[in-house]
Amino acid sequence: PRHLPAELLRLAQDAEAELRLQRDLLLQIQHLSLSRRQKTAKPPQIPATTPTAESPVIAVLVLACDRSSVRRCLDKLLRYRPSARRFPLIVSQDCGHAETARVIASYGPAVAHIRQPDLSDIAVPPEHRKFQGYYRISRHYRWALGQVFRTFRYRAAIVVEDDLEVAPDFFEYFQAALPLLKEDPSLWCASAWNDNGKEGLVDAGRAELLYRTDFFPGLGWLLLAELWDELEAKWPPAFWDDWMRQPEQRRGRSCLRPEVSRTMTFGRKGVSHGQFFDQYLKFIKLNDRFVPFTQLDLSYLKKDEYERFFLHQVYSAPEIKLDELQKEAGKDLGPVRLQYRGRDSFKALAKALGLMDDLKSGVPRGGYRGIVSFVCRGRRVFLAPPSDWTGYDPSWS
Repeated sequence: PRHLPAELLRLAQDAEAELRLQRDLLLQIQHLSLSRRQKTAKPPQIPATTPTAESPVIAVLVLACDRSSVRRCLDKLLRYRPSARRFPLIVSQDCGHAETARVIASYGPAVAHIRQPDLSDIAVPPEHRKFQGYYRISRHYRWALGQVFRTFRYRAAIVVEDDLEVAPDFFEYFQAALPLLKEDPSLWCASAWNDNGKEGLVDAGRAELLYRTDFFPGLGWLLLAELWDELEAKWPPAFWDDWMRQPEQRRGRSCLRPEVSRTMTFGRKGVSHGQFFDQYLKFIKLNDRFVPFTQLDLSYLKKDEYERFFLHQVYSAPEIKLDELQKEAGKDLGPVRLQYRGRDSFKALAKALGLMDDLKSGVPRGGYRGIVSFVCRGRRVFLAPPSDWTGYDPSWS
């Protein structure tokens, strides 16, 4: 009898979880129905193409360590995954944390659970002693990606960390992005993340919008086996994501990213000690409606065509001053351009507008050819360098 209250509590929690699941499934069905009705009611802004008969396999690699809350990540991945065959789910665990291992094991054959075998301390320079965690993460990434591409021999993989929650069309987005990565050598990844994707900075009604960006976003990203062939031998001992943003790795290539993020992070606690979380990350808008990306023509994202229409759109927009922008509001006023001419000018404008103002190797977050696209008071704004822009200056970092 003394265990009865605990058992009742567990049953109540299970019932609540089941109700949440049913609610989310109903919302997804409603979003699908709405998008279909919208499609029949008026022509889409981007012409449709015939979907392929056979979709390729894309592995989903979840990097886990000592967060038992990985359940939240896995539940959403499994809920929205359209096919176990086309999207095999692999959870790679570091740290040897027993409770997290039990959570992963509870999914049985729905996921493949692999464990990073080397849990030893890593010798680091004395000045990096407090960054030991970043060295462990980089080691884990190298081992896990090696398993996906060398042992399991997959040709493409989506990388997800254990503190990410995904949107209903997460898999649809990456399935549509894969052919672009294969066809366009100027692309080297597709990311589900918009670094400036806070509510109020994005147009949630245009969730179908995609962009090219010179900034490596991470936080749910797709790469091909060919890219791992290139990176594996020189993979860094630490700070792998900033290493990816260096010119030597990027080599002038871009990533795809959405207007509205297809992932959100709930992991405030980690090796970064919540850096940026309270100020930016917890406010990221997660897309909540299904966009049928595989039925859209995304060829506008190929480099030549994209630069033709995107640069025209940016530099034909009237230039405006910050104080003018802050006085006026509304989509009906049309897009405008804010111009910056140097590092300090960029950082001052970005900070005033609520954008992330840090630069990596001189590249602004979400930027393409130095241009950051966002929404301010309901109006499309391009924060842009002069039209005679000649390239990024790594000294700006």
